[in-house]
Amino acid sequence: MRLLVINPNTSESVTEKIAAVAREAAANGTEIECATAHRGVPYIATRAEAMIGGQMVLEILAERADNFDAAIIAAFGDPGLGGARELFDIPIVGLAEASVLMACPLGRNFSIVSFSSRLEPWFRECIAWHGLTERLASIRMLDAPVSDVAGIQAAQADLLVELAERAINEDGAEVIILAGAPLAGLSTLVRDRIAVPVVEGVAASIKVAEGLVALNPRKPTSGSFRQPIPKPATGLADALSHLIETGRLK
Repeated sequence: MRLLVINPNTSESVTEKIAAVAREAAANGTEIECATAHRGVPYIATRAEAMIGGQMVLEILAERADNFDAAIIAAFGDPGLGGARELFDIPIVGLAEASVLMACPLGRNFSIVSFSSRLEPWFRECIAWHGLTERLASIRMLDAPVSDVAGIQAAQADLLVELAERAINEDGAEVIILAGAPLAGLSTLVRDRIAVPVVEGVAASIKVAEGLVALNPRKPTSGSFRQPIPKPATGLADALSHLIETGRLK
């Protein structure tokens, strides 16, 4: 089984964190390859940046999807997830979707804890898109500027744990999700300091992807994720243009 893990931002340091967690979580025989966006922003914190990241997801998949059994969008708001499921035959897993689905069997509700208050509106919309708003106890965010995306874990771990405890004690959260690709691996480091189960999003994504490959689902020919009708494309990356124009990978 070969899984492609896509970091839709431009931070190689974040990709390295994602890759380490993904390879630790993968079953024997699962190969992991990671790709980093070559255009965009160092970390995604707004809807506009998510749209840019979503385009990068589609470009990377158009270039590489035919060599993999499934792909993972390793950004918590799942940028480009719906579009990717329309265009590609392989299972596409979103980091947020996998995290919340894994949280559901662990408690009646979950809280999301992350590093920037700018993320909250986008995260709420993402949870609503996945139909799980009623399971969301709260979103707790740090309210400080991010100057070094690679150093967020080391600098903010104690404050993130404090937010998680507030979500448990004040919001009734029964599961905590430490959200965002820059926090990959932090759950393992702090889980014993938090009184409820903590979901590691990258690991959850790997296990969901492995499960979907094992199920071997067919590409739908009806419904919202069926293949779009081919049409002309202008000014896009070559591989993505070819896919949109022909319905086939280059």
